[in-house]
Order: sequence, then C-alpha cells, then structure tokens
Amino acid sequence: MQKKRPYFVIGIMSGTSLDGLDLVYTQFYHAKTWKFKIISSTTYAYSAQWQDRLSQAHILTEDKLDALDRDYTVLLSEKINSFKKEYYINRLDAVCSHGHTVFHNPAEGLTYQIGNRPELAKQIDCMVVCDFRKQDVALGGQGAPLVPIGDQLLFSQYDACLNLGGFANCSLTLQNRYLAFDLCPVNTVLNRLVKPMGLAYDPEGSNARKGHVIPGFLERLNELPYYSESPPKSLGIEWVERFIIPLINTFQNESVSDLLHTFCVHAGLQIGRIFQSGQSVLVTGGGCFNRFLMEQIESHASATFDIPDATIVNYKEALIFALLGVLRQRNEINCLSSVTGAEKDHSSGSIFQP
Repeated sequence: MQKKRPYFVIGIMSGTSLDGLDLVYTQFYHAKTWKFKIISSTTYAYSAQWQDRLSQAHILTEDKLDALDRDYTVLLSEKINSFKKEYYINRLDAVCSHGHTVFHNPAEGLTYQIGNRPELAKQIDCMVVCDFRKQDVALGGQGAPLVPIGDQLLFSQYDACLNLGGFANCSLTLQNRYLAFDLCPVNTVLNRLVKPMGLAYDPEGSNARKGHVIPGFLERLNELPYYSESPPKSLGIEWVERFIIPLINTFQNESVSDLLHTFCVHAGLQIGRIFQSGQSVLVTGGGCFNRFLMEQIESHASATFDIPDATIVNYKEALIFALLGVLRQRNEINCLSSVTGAEKDHSSGSIFQP
C-alpha cells in the first residue's frame, strides 16, 4: 500500500467478553492529522458453540489449539465475506484483524491470538494485516494495550480515553509521559456472574443496583497486588482465572446481585482513581451502557466522562485496529514503547497477500 489517500479498510476486533466479532468498514484520510469516517459496521454474535470453544481455548492441547485456529480462520473469512457482500464493499485496500486472544502472559514472553494465519488473505481475496502483539512481546513489551496510538491520533481532543470491555483500560498523559494500561476486569467477570440468571450481561447494571456490598469480598478484591503495580502492565483471562474466580468461589453463597454490586463498586474505585480533576474522558466499550458501573466510576473521580454516539462506543477498537493496519502498511509507528514497555517504538504486525 503506497502512501496514498484515502485508505479504505476493514477493521476487526474480537473481545475477551466473547460477545462477537466487530467489523467496521472505514475510510482514513491523512492531511496533517488522521481523519476517519465509519461507512459500515456490524457485530456478528458468536454462536453458543463458538462461545464455548473460545472460552475453553486456553486449556487445549497444542494439536487441538491448532485445529481451533484453522477453524476460527475459516469462521473469520466467512464473516468478512458476508460483511463485504451485505454492505456492497468493492473498494478495499486491506483487512486489519486483531484475531482472538487465547494466551496473554507477556512476563513469560507469551501472547497468542488465533485467526492470524496467512490463508485468511486467500480466503477473502484481500491483503490482511494482523498479529499486532507478537513483535512487541519479542521486544520485551507487554504487547498491550495497542489501542492508545489510535486514541492519540484520532481522539486527541480528549485528555484521556477509557474503554470498558472485557477489561477496563485507559490511555492518558501522566507526569509528561503518554501511558496506557489495563485497570481491572469488567465484562469478563460481570457477564460470567449473571450466567446463572440466564443472562448474557446485566442490562444497565439493573441486577447489580439491587444488591449490596459484601465487605470481605470488596476488601480482598482491592488488595490484589496488580492494582499497586506501576504501568506498563496488562491483564489477561489467565489472571482472572487465577485471582478473581477463586475469590468469587469463596463467596459463592452470596446472592448474584450482591456479587455484581460489589464487583461494580470495586471496578468503579479502581477505574475512577486514575483520573484527575478537570480531565475530559472519552468512554467507549459495552460497559458504558452499564449505568450502575458508570455511576460508581463517576463517584470516585472528579473528571468529566463523555459517552459518544453508539457507533464509536461499540466499534472504536475495531476502528483503531483498522488504523494500526494502515500505519503498518506505511511502516509508521503503531506501537508505543511508553505504553507497552518495549525496547523501542515500532511498526508491528504481519502482512499477508492473497
């Protein structure tokens, strides 16, 4: 891809909350600063079978994980081709995909996303830019978060950005350094807690609102060592399995509403304390529709939180991965060492031709 303009690309994101595949068809234009227009967007929900397969991926043997990777690549190609057909997408420079994270343990030099295979380019007959995390981990970084470069280039009118997805993460300037890091789990835990109620998520936090704080649960959550560590730092599903789930099991005799309420209070405290008085914060991700969670965050911060239109809320991460792919094609920095802790800023991602 030459340094032409505009760029027409599809960005794809699959989050840890397993709600589905987010796809955006976006036009980028560079003239002193980056401008974007989301032309089409949709979410393809994962079937119950795929949700189950993805939730078990991190415990598979190597052979079974490889088979899952191949199957997931086929699923990706089917959804991309459906998206192109449904929205009459003919002009397309690249498809930029995050893949779906199975392992993320940078302390051991390990990060692995399925769906980042070269055959995807052939299956969709288009250039693919993907696998954005691996190089950063090889350079000693966390491999996450990757969204902050997009926050900086596309949403610089805000002092900070907060995403409430499977995990809450933020990007902001602290002590003259541009930083970004994971704050705490959000939907990975909240969605899991409401499953016994037959729900995929807690609508507007209505069940959490009915509950009460469980003091011992809240205290032990807030004492987890991660919260006192300095950035760069990031979280993965393995951390939730190791630290949060055993705690929930300790309090399993408590009501679901009380567990939800307590976890929202915990998340509100851990998130809210990061922001400073007078800051303007852009909030995106499905968690911003959880009114009870947002109230908890606002009660622990004196910043102003701005929830944009639903398209930006739901598709900001897919939009930014589209931009990461364009930057990679231009061989421009798309991964910031101040954010990930890598040896240097770099242009990360694999490029596959059909």
